[in-house]
Amino acid sequence: MTAAMPLPDSDDFRSPALPADPASRVVKLEPFNRSEALSLGVELELQLVNTHDYDLAPYAEDMLRLMSQTPLPGSVVPEMTSSMIEISTDICHSAQDVITQLSPIREALIKNADKLNIAVVGGGTHAFQQWHERRIYDKPRFRELSELYGYLSKQFTIFGQHVHIGCPDADSALLMLHRMSRYIPHFIALSASSPFVQGQDTQFDSARLNSVFAFPLSGRAPFTLSWKEFEAYFERMTRTGVVRSMKDFYWDIRPKPEFGTIEIRVFDTPLTVERAAALAGYVQSLAAWFLQEQPFEPTEDDYLVYTYNRFQACRFGLDAVYVDPASGQHMPLRDHILMTMTQLEWHSEALNATQALGELRTSVEANRNDARWLREKQGKERLLAEVVRQAALRFRGGGA
Repeated sequence: MTAAMPLPDSDDFRSPALPADPASRVVKLEPFNRSEALSLGVELELQLVNTHDYDLAPYAEDMLRLMSQTPLPGSVVPEMTSSMIEISTDICHSAQDVITQLSPIREALIKNADKLNIAVVGGGTHAFQQWHERRIYDKPRFRELSELYGYLSKQFTIFGQHVHIGCPDADSALLMLHRMSRYIPHFIALSASSPFVQGQDTQFDSARLNSVFAFPLSGRAPFTLSWKEFEAYFERMTRTGVVRSMKDFYWDIRPKPEFGTIEIRVFDTPLTVERAAALAGYVQSLAAWFLQEQPFEPTEDDYLVYTYNRFQACRFGLDAVYVDPASGQHMPLRDHILMTMTQLEWHSEALNATQALGELRTSVEANRNDARWLREKQGKERLLAEVVRQAALRFRGGGA
């Protein structure tokens, strides 16, 4: 079990010193590397809970030690606080590849969690953990973020799925990013699994993103459609001293030049790896539609309704209202998702994602996501610890 990290004295809570000359702060953005168009990568942040009261447990270091002894695809790494870990795949080419890689990682997690008498759980938030009890994982970047952001760092004990999609070149990546932005409400509603925070029903399907919005560089990326313009923006931001690398942007979607991808970051971690893979298949099908049919040109005005649509999806999930950025038409988000899935049928078939989209379609038609599942369990059990226990069973494949 990891030891508690000592808190710095109050005088130590200060921003790092910056060079006095703004020109000396400028950092060049690294080149956008080549990647295979439509390739996939998936990251999942997961909860570690004890099996006594199913609260979060600071066992990340022990879990990482055990996981390092098993050869697996992808990686397993620490996250901000010591009750969470992140797993990721290697490069994948389909939703089926994603589940093929995530399945043995899940099995190893379950095996090692059993050795430690803990459990692994999906979901975007832990239902009743108290943020002030968390411990910052002992890693230089996490310590630095803790000193900069104060209590927000511990409140960042939230759990998301990130999906990377390969893009043929840098300009295509920015075009892809802004086209994907119209579908951010889809991703939020389909993955929503964070209705409970610190023992309370928030009335949001995805309360997790409210915590992300507290960070100063969250939200949407700037509207640029050429990599040259984006490089100029990045250099201007580093000149201010506010930004030193792409990691400092907590945008809903951001370019990842070192991978040659864009990274979509709004998904709550689903309760199962199967749903995580299905969501990746949905992203890949959308990307194929964009690349092969060029269905629309994004504009700055798309973002007039962006925050409203994002809020609606977080608050109401599949029951949200969706405002079409191009026409201004209001419609049920559920209907827009189903209409989009119909448009994607040919592309999903070509990518071997028909089953993945079929599973998502079935849940949309039934008006069910993981947030609904969690609320139904709480309505029946009236005990959030039991809800977390059943979510742990679901992650390992034994929950209905």
